Amino acid sequence: MASKLLERAFSEAARLPEDDQRALAEWILEEIQSEQRWQEAFALSQPELRQLAGEARDEFRAKKTRSLDKSAL
Repeated sequence: MASKLLERAFSEAARLPEDDQRALAEWILEEIQSEQRWQEAFALSQPELRQLAGEARDEFRAKKTRSLDKSAL
C-alpha cells in the first residue's frame, strides 16, 4: 500500500498534462534505478572499504597520520 503522501503525489501528477506526466514518470524511474545502482555498488565495495578502514586505523595507531588543518581547506 502506498503512503498517503505518495498517493497524494500520484493524484496531483495525474492532473498534469500527459507530456508532463511522462517526464515526471521517467524522472522517478531514473531516480529509483540510480538509487538501486548506488546501493549495489556500495554493497559490492564493502570488502575494499573494510580494507581501507583497516589501513587507516593501522596508520593512526602507528602515528603516521596528522590532524586535519581546516584552514588549508
